[in-house]
Amino acid sequence: MASGHNLGTVISFEFWRTIKKPSFWIATLSFPLMFAVIFGIVYYSSKSSSDSSQKLAEERFSIEYKDDSGVVLPIVAEKLQAKTIDNKQTGIEKVKSGQLDAFFYYPGDLGKKNIEVYGKDSGLFDNGKYSAVAEQMLKTSASATIANPKLIAVTQGAVSSDVTTYKKNGEVSAGWMAAIPPLLFLVFFYFTIAMLGNNLLNSTVEEKENRVTEMILTTLNPTVLIVGKLIATFLAGLVQAAVMITPAVAAYFILGAEAINLPNADMLSRLVVDPTAMTIGALLMIGGLMLFTGTLVAVGAIMPTAKEAGQYFGIAILLMFIPFYIIMLILSNPETLVVQIFTFFPYTAPVTALLRNAFGSLSVSHAAIIISMLIVLGTIIILLAVRLFRYGAMQYDSRLSLKFLNAKKR
Repeated sequence: MASGHNLGTVISFEFWRTIKKPSFWIATLSFPLMFAVIFGIVYYSSKSSSDSSQKLAEERFSIEYKDDSGVVLPIVAEKLQAKTIDNKQTGIEKVKSGQLDAFFYYPGDLGKKNIEVYGKDSGLFDNGKYSAVAEQMLKTSASATIANPKLIAVTQGAVSSDVTTYKKNGEVSAGWMAAIPPLLFLVFFYFTIAMLGNNLLNSTVEEKENRVTEMILTTLNPTVLIVGKLIATFLAGLVQAAVMITPAVAAYFILGAEAINLPNADMLSRLVVDPTAMTIGALLMIGGLMLFTGTLVAVGAIMPTAKEAGQYFGIAILLMFIPFYIIMLILSNPETLVVQIFTFFPYTAPVTALLRNAFGSLSVSHAAIIISMLIVLGTIIILLAVRLFRYGAMQYDSRLSLKFLNAKKR
């Protein structure tokens, strides 16, 4: 009972100590603030671009053209108030002298030569209106010449394709719709370690630097203390995740999916949630968190100061990102030797296995092996971290050495 009470006390203390730190909220709120800023910029840019495009579409300018291709129809040119001219050089000279806003030359072989567009300088962004009108004149004329709705749709790029792929057992493959839900476990794994790993690493060293370790160890079992720190870190990660996704969820329901470039309700309804893949993803994430957090606590128990411990956090982040250097190989050819090594090497296994699980290339048997390895190894490292903390907590001026640990063991 006392142990359970102490564990609850440690979890509560570490949780509140973590979320009361300014650095925690700076890291947590920076994401939604960045989201709000980016959304504001994108929304303003889209609106400005739309207004600018509409303004350009409504703007009229004088046009003359010479058509050696024979494609441009006079009726199409008349609608744009474009007049034909017999001499190419005359049209260019008119633009140069300011008598004419734009001159278009359509060469005889459009398949090999581009449309030549000459225009009065209207600014870097507004100059695009000339080529847009020149190309539209040609496309509209070509479409009218074809006089076949089906062929017109092809020439105007209105044709798209629906792709259906099948698995080996004949079932329809859901593709990205099935990959997205399990990938959420990878996102949470990254955010937890990246945002809270350094705090976890430093919290183990803080007691040393504050010279309060002796008092803590007289009232608490080291195992209870370390496990409490890990659970509190996980809970703080849940708080961070909730704070980070709240602005996106609120914007989704208030402004709608299209306003913030998020999937609409129809797309969300097409997501495929595979219970097996989700269960494997959750267990891989838990095993990976046990391994990485246990390692960070162990490093913190060895180091005498937070400054020295902090440099090892970069190594942990590097190990998490290494699999992305071969991500195309992981997705396209997961049976290669290097992918197999990354899949079963403990510190690259969580990310590699989570990716393979999401894209359906991780078998259940291999998943069971990796999950067992991560949980067992994570448990061993956490127990090692407890032992390191017990004997290393009193060393304030140097790292805990293996020689010292072996002496204590004897």
